Amino acid sequence: MATTSDSPPPPQLQATIHIGASSISMLVVNANDEAQPAHRSSRRTGDAGNNAIEFMEQSFPLARDVFRGGKVTRPTAERAVKILHGFLETLREFGIGPDGVERVVATNILSEASNSEVFLNRLSIACGLHVEILDDGEMTRLIYLKTRRRLLDTPSMKKCTTLVVHVGPGNTRALLFKNGRIVRYTSYRLGTHRSGEAVVSMHTDGPALLRVIHEHISGQIDQLVFDYQDEVIEDMIVMGYEIQLLKLFLTRSGTRTTLKNLRTLSREAAGHSSEERVRAYQLDFHTGEAILPALEINLSIAEAFKLQHLRIPGSDYERGLLRDLPLSPSLTTGFQAEVIRSAKILARQYSADAKHFNHVAFLSKRLFEKTANLHQLTEHDSLLLEVSAILHEIGGFVSPRSHHKHSQYLIQNSEIFGLGKLDVEVVAMVARYHRQSGPKISHSAYRNLTTRDRIRVSKLSAILRVADALERAHSQRVRDISVKCLRSKIHLTLSGVTDATVERLAMQSKGSLFHDVFGLEVVLDEQYS
Repeated sequence: MATTSDSPPPPQLQATIHIGASSISMLVVNANDEAQPAHRSSRRTGDAGNNAIEFMEQSFPLARDVFRGGKVTRPTAERAVKILHGFLETLREFGIGPDGVERVVATNILSEASNSEVFLNRLSIACGLHVEILDDGEMTRLIYLKTRRRLLDTPSMKKCTTLVVHVGPGNTRALLFKNGRIVRYTSYRLGTHRSGEAVVSMHTDGPALLRVIHEHISGQIDQLVFDYQDEVIEDMIVMGYEIQLLKLFLTRSGTRTTLKNLRTLSREAAGHSSEERVRAYQLDFHTGEAILPALEINLSIAEAFKLQHLRIPGSDYERGLLRDLPLSPSLTTGFQAEVIRSAKILARQYSADAKHFNHVAFLSKRLFEKTANLHQLTEHDSLLLEVSAILHEIGGFVSPRSHHKHSQYLIQNSEIFGLGKLDVEVVAMVARYHRQSGPKISHSAYRNLTTRDRIRVSKLSAILRVADALERAHSQRVRDISVKCLRSKIHLTLSGVTDATVERLAMQSKGSLFHDVFGLEVVLDEQYS
């Protein structure tokens, strides 16, 4: 029978898979229907959304291997293959082939395994799936998405100074919110499984086990508290796979629980054997090993800030993560703005000239937009260029001499919210090459990049140099730019400028990299009124 125009569109099923620290999970959703009822076998809740069709999860000892032996063992790799084959069989029952898997990601602790590439190749060959390791930048974006939902269900975040703490399997990330905006971001080598595996050889239980865990985590906790010692923390929201699984045992309703409840649960759990913890809290064995560090890390941070309560999201952590994976950074509302805010906070920390770096960032962005057909770069590259422009002169805080090299060093050793290790490296090099020598293969950081990333750095550096030359006078007099390519030249008409002598002098040296990279000489034209 023919469908009417009012009939709902046929289901467009989409799957995402997460290879986590202690489990492998898959979520299947109907991308065409945000209001699609869940399949009766689905176990969806909270952040999984209303269009969830199926959720599957199986235990998997990745964290044990990585933190205990430094590599993924062959039995663990073969277990991953078996689990993924089972997931793919389920997808075939839904009429979905491997092409219907939108994204497959692995926890970033996999990058610490000496044979991570061998493991990923095994999955690719056996299952036909491309698996990407979540880097720091992508992980912070996913945490940001979860945190943005907390802004909706926790209105006090828009008024209170709130610390959002995400305790992952290997790392802990802290985001400080004031008036609903991120004002600081830090990360620490402190995690549930990292700590759990470090103390497992002690073979203790009860209060002695809690003391061992506390001793192990105290150094990183002290560093976190030192980083935020000047802030009056009014509220704390904790997120993470283990702590959100335990919410049922900590709060009867709502999201708020007391530190007394955490202490009681931690002591109770410490008194159980591993097998008893699995049964008592309805966990798999590998997660059961991580709940004590999860409780103690969150409890220690809250106690250090003299809080009496904290909040645990009511939604399911794993389903929410799978739900967010297909969203590209460009579709993550507000995320890019938070990255830029983080960069500006860092620039102000090093006393950079705000009027200058803001205008160079504006001109860089305009040049990027107007030369899109020339450089063929992505929206994410545009973000990295803007961050580079904001930070390009922070090295002057160390010394005006060779400040471009100092900028590179400071950026490489700083945390910028939302940017992963490679992103930070690209930003550092683009900032370095805003003056003096252009990229050279003799520069070790540049040489260590892939060919593709070296080309990105060269293109972005060339654009930044032109923008910086246009703001040579630090007077913000170039209000806008029009661009026209004619044969072997690119003509830039400068809005608001009737005499571009200063800019032309700067462009004699700054424009050479653009000429080398794009094959176009930069020509400046005044705009006469």
